Amino acid sequence: MKVLSLFDGISSGRLALERAGIPVEKYYASEIDKYAIQVAQKNYPDTIQVGDCTKIDYKKYAGEIDLLIGGSPCQ
Repeated sequence: MKVLSLFDGISSGRLALERAGIPVEKYYASEIDKYAIQVAQKNYPDTIQVGDCTKIDYKKYAGEIDLLIGGSPCQ
């Protein structure tokens, strides 16, 4: 499954998919917090960081993403 995660944080969404037994082929993460990105990359080094969700060209991912997930920013 190819996933795009908005407001990815530390990739809790990927952890949930893993625990549910759902295989992830590609995981794109939109996150801007540098510390959250560091944790995500340490745990899932194959994560493709795509940056700020307000600046993504979503057309680039049309037809490629099987699942769009996201959690609005936790303040």
